[in-house]
Amino acid sequence: MSELAIPRPGLGVWLMAARPRTLSAAVSPVLVGTAIAHRAGALRPLPALLALLASLFIQIGTNFANDYSDFKHGADANRLGPQRVTQSGLVAPRTVKLAAWIAFGISGLLGIALAALSGWPVIAIGVASVAAGWLYTGGPWPLGYHGLGDLFVFVFFGLVATCGTAYAQALFVPREAWVAGAAVGSLATAILVVNNLRDRQTDAKVGKNTLAVKVGGAASRAQYVVLVVAPFALALLLGTAWPLLALLAALPALRTVLREEGAALNRGLGQTARLQILYSVLLATGLW
Repeated sequence: MSELAIPRPGLGVWLMAARPRTLSAAVSPVLVGTAIAHRAGALRPLPALLALLASLFIQIGTNFANDYSDFKHGADANRLGPQRVTQSGLVAPRTVKLAAWIAFGISGLLGIALAALSGWPVIAIGVASVAAGWLYTGGPWPLGYHGLGDLFVFVFFGLVATCGTAYAQALFVPREAWVAGAAVGSLATAILVVNNLRDRQTDAKVGKNTLAVKVGGAASRAQYVVLVVAPFALALLLGTAWPLLALLAALPALRTVLREEGAALNRGLGQTARLQILYSVLLATGLW
């Protein structure tokens, strides 16, 4: 189907492209970073709100960029996961690419407003996050195609987002932010591990050498277990047992990922995303 023949996409299509299940990765570090700022006696609601909105638009822009770039690389041809709008012909490729940059642009405007309140380091954080979001599957050397996606998610949706949120309010990074960022980033990375574990066979065929492709299914499942268990130990290191209540949500996620293959892992994807948001709410409550 030519781009001229593709009908104008409706709101439901754009919501699909935004991949709401993944947005917990944008919300969680801001919740936790804000709780840390409050613990440091530096809670500022407006910077917290701007950080949340900027994080959401960076995540949405990254999802649009992945939708476009994976289509261009042929990585979605035999997709087992949720439907992608570019590959399915619901939205023209150039429209998805434009939407990605619009989302990144909105995050940039929010970042400028946040920088006016919190200083220039916020701009540096935002620029690095947007660049990483595009380069994850785009550009001449896509990070996700060379086994670096896990590191990218841990750093930017864990350490950077949590510490950046705390900095935007406190104007310094409390030591607890690094530990909390590692906990949140571990669960964000666990979401990616499920995705890559599910797609490792089809990814290998098109040269998308994710870490799951490189190390195989058994090692990826072991990685998932570590990423899910470690945040609970880190919560105790931070002096709060509240997140232990999320263990009941961790068990079905672990069971699904350790037992299932292929499209059945989509259930594990949702379970892990729900685990992350529940854990983060409980961690933020404990830190508050």
